[in-house]
Amino acid sequence: MSSEPAVSVIVPARNAAATLERTLDCLARQQLDAEAEVIVVDDRSDDATAAIARAHPIGATVVESDLPPGPGNARNAGARVARAPLLAFTDADCFPTERWLARGLAAIDSLDLVQGAVDPDPLVPLGPFDRTVIVSAERGLYETANLFVRRDLFERIGGFEDWILENGVPPERTIGEDVLFGWQARRAGARTGFVPEALVHHAVFAKGPIEAMRYRWAWRHLPALASRIPELRDRTFYRRWFFERRSAMFDLALAGGLLAAALRRPLPLLTALPYARWVWKESVKWRQHGRVRVALAMVGVDSASCAALVVGSVGWRAVLI
Repeated sequence: MSSEPAVSVIVPARNAAATLERTLDCLARQQLDAEAEVIVVDDRSDDATAAIARAHPIGATVVESDLPPGPGNARNAGARVARAPLLAFTDADCFPTERWLARGLAAIDSLDLVQGAVDPDPLVPLGPFDRTVIVSAERGLYETANLFVRRDLFERIGGFEDWILENGVPPERTIGEDVLFGWQARRAGARTGFVPEALVHHAVFAKGPIEAMRYRWAWRHLPALASRIPELRDRTFYRRWFFERRSAMFDLALAGGLLAAALRRPLPLLTALPYARWVWKESVKWRQHGRVRVALAMVGVDSASCAALVVGSVGWRAVLI
């Protein structure tokens, strides 16, 4: 058996045939003066994900997860076979830069859990409604697109928990398992930090306004975070009760519009000015897509987000709007 690697890179993958090969190419190009092992966990894919992982020259260990489906359990399955004292998590639609591992390992030398930066794939133009991931600071969400953790801490916490379920399984657009893990680490006294130099690029998935509205239905689960992780109200959410500043501006505009209609007076419409100003700036920013189209679509997307948050607030009995 070879010597113990310095780090185990764990990549959960479900139907990731379109992006996994590039992910593994990026991992093969890591500039690291130490041994690293790569573990790809196939989470019940019905495409060529497992075959791509096995055929790649990086020599990844491919695990067929026997745990219930879900990204948290997939990462746990990878951690079970990992041999290194340090675990690095990224996703099968992420493309680590060449010094990702080196920067992350240097940072975790004095920490227990490290969040790295995530930017959109620079090779793909980003549109106003496209789906990607951006992490520019330790916001308290602990996105596993780019996360390093000491193995002993991982085992002490018990790994990830896919705790937001629908009919007993995680929803298609699952959330929460990485957020809970990060806060369990903090509650256990873990030293955490953010390292912008440990950079991963996330794939950009082209979406139109209608698709963006449908995607926001996943926001119905966000109030669950406020329920189980109340620390987020002070650390992450905007003024405790709003998911973000954008949703707060929309809610204020909506409340003003309803009040103006009820009173039959225009004065409450002044509350819509901050949101209107934001929409105008976005329409200018994305004017190549059509300013009116972008403005109307932004309102539609925010309406869908608001509806999802209201439904979730009722269902989870935790107000987050």
